[in-house]
Amino acid sequence: MSEQPGGKDRPGPDDAPEPRGGTARHRVGPSAGPDPRSAEPPPTIERYDDGIIALDTMTGGMSNVTAGYLLDAPRPTLIECGPAKPIETLVAGLRSLGMEPDDLAYLVLTHIHLDHAGGAGDVAAAFPNATVVVSEVGARHLHDPSRLNRSARQVYGDLFDHVYGACTPIDAQRIVGVADGDTIDLGGGRTLELLYTPGHAKHHVGVHDSGTDAVFSGDSVGVKLPGMTHLRPATPPADFHLEAALHSLGRYRERSPSRVYLAHYGPVDPPEDALAEAEDRLRLWASTAEAAYYEALAEVGAAPTGTELDHVAETLRRRFADEVDAAVLAEDPDAAGRLELLSGVGSNAAGLVRYFQRRDDGTLTDVG
Repeated sequence: MSEQPGGKDRPGPDDAPEPRGGTARHRVGPSAGPDPRSAEPPPTIERYDDGIIALDTMTGGMSNVTAGYLLDAPRPTLIECGPAKPIETLVAGLRSLGMEPDDLAYLVLTHIHLDHAGGAGDVAAAFPNATVVVSEVGARHLHDPSRLNRSARQVYGDLFDHVYGACTPIDAQRIVGVADGDTIDLGGGRTLELLYTPGHAKHHVGVHDSGTDAVFSGDSVGVKLPGMTHLRPATPPADFHLEAALHSLGRYRERSPSRVYLAHYGPVDPPEDALAEAEDRLRLWASTAEAAYYEALAEVGAAPTGTELDHVAETLRRRFADEVDAAVLAEDPDAAGRLELLSGVGSNAAGLVRYFQRRDDGTLTDVG
């Protein structure tokens, strides 16, 4: 693959004005109720042993769908915020941890899909000193989200209003578009390195935290929700690119992270095994879909007719049906809904078929 765009000489967050709320050494802790010292965080908050704090966004009204991760640094930073529709849950969680409106220094988004970034405008309004950090490829869509909202409504249909909600505009002065290798100074010697990691989407970045040596992978490592026995790749249209996705996994392995945090959902350990599994499963899903795609083409002739997608989706559904724990599905009323919302076979099949078609007709770029 050709060298990825970007580089350390690009303007990055360190060139932006320092957020006023991020200069103080704020320490995160529960602060709800009349006595903050004795208050317990709400059940949507989980603290991990490396100090990372996960806030459940309650996307779609379900737990364990999309996580936001708070880094308790001198300049407190939130990685991912989830969609706009349930954003008050996230904001309330931050408030319960003692985060005042001026405290949040950065909101870092791995990409601009609405399940990760749809609530960014609302978070920016609730925390007016926060700088929003996103790939330079997608930054303009947060300033003017009209096209993003329009295309999302077409894709999601009724789910757009019931689950996601519209992304609201963010002042361009508060958005920093980052390239590969750019860094964010969180204070106290702690930095975040932004890695350009296309494959899932051409506007995807991964985040490496020097303070914990953890990687926040967005959707580039895949999805593992309650009840799933294996990591499942996320291969949606319109930008999925197999070679770019595999290259991005290699970027993470180069850093030998202490932990990998998935947006959907939580940490996967041990990290080296998780990254190896992610590559194996991605190759398996792609090869299974590819065989089904060309099998369908052979039945109708050389030119695609539109029936290939149905055949690929059904093939994937049968092949990977046993990768969901039936007992969990039976006990957890939200388990099936989570899977269909975030890791449905139909979406993965559509992205893979589009990739095969673009590869065959010569319209595929290096990143999607």
